[in-house]
Amino acid sequence: MTTATIDGLERPERSATRVLFIVRRIVPRMLSGVLVLFAAASLTFLAQALLPGDRATLLLNQQTGQTIQRTAQELAPINAEFGFNAPLIVQYGRFIGGLLTGNLGTSYQLHKPVAEIIGEQFMPTLTLTVTALLLAWVLTIVWTLLTARRRRLVSTVGTAAETIAAGLPQYWLGVVLLVVFAIGLKWFPVIGGTSVIGLVLPAFTLAIPLAGFMGQATRTEFEKQYDQPFVTSARMRGMGDVQIRLRHVLRHAVLPGITLSGWALGSLFSGAVIAESVFARPGLGTVLLSAVNSRDLPVVTGIVILIALLYVVANIIVDIAYVIVDPRLRTS
Repeated sequence: MTTATIDGLERPERSATRVLFIVRRIVPRMLSGVLVLFAAASLTFLAQALLPGDRATLLLNQQTGQTIQRTAQELAPINAEFGFNAPLIVQYGRFIGGLLTGNLGTSYQLHKPVAEIIGEQFMPTLTLTVTALLLAWVLTIVWTLLTARRRRLVSTVGTAAETIAAGLPQYWLGVVLLVVFAIGLKWFPVIGGTSVIGLVLPAFTLAIPLAGFMGQATRTEFEKQYDQPFVTSARMRGMGDVQIRLRHVLRHAVLPGITLSGWALGSLFSGAVIAESVFARPGLGTVLLSAVNSRDLPVVTGIVILIALLYVVANIIVDIAYVIVDPRLRTS
């Protein structure tokens, strides 16, 4: 009876702790996320609208394939269609109003809804990004377990490899992987496409530098936790080194890497522009480059807002993952 009473009291307390965690961490994150999305949209609008040159002239030249000076009569229909002749503050108000209603606008260049364009190219980029993040985690964990707190030579090699990997330019690395493994050894297709085998080299292009960066943070925490009293206690209970590393030390060592994962997801989306360009993969990277070159504001803004949204969602997931890995944070 006493046990049941205690259990009955514990369960509401645990539920209340979870609710408190959501209120204290998730809700503020969501509110700040709304501000991040608003700021990203506003800065993108201003950056595109204040660029030198006339957008109506640019669009008309693109449609006709001729780069010439246009008359006011020729530009009038374009200005009327897209509202370019309205004051900038009016254009901005219409722009924000459309976003609030879920309308990302219509592409200046493709004459299609921006949401449709993003939807068509989103999955290849998302697949590449998630695969690269998971691969980076695998490389980080395996390399840390194999080299951290080993013999001095092994640890030095591990640290040096992480430093070199973190500093590799993604474009250069992608070209090297393409030349060696696709053109030279012919293990992978030169043009990535959407096949599984075509995903390997682009994913490694993004994952290797990220693994080096995450590995540095994970190694530092791993070596710190390896000297903690709970490791000595585990050894006294007869636990082997492999078990100590996997079950105790690694659990605490991955916390910095989890924090970096929220930043990494958005960074990988940006890096996907490079990988998709090098390996001729379909995705948002190609669409974004084309939209920037043609000053297609609705498409650029839509993709920027999408990346900002991914940052926000990733940070919320990171908060939840933190508590799963270290339940003590529920009461912090």
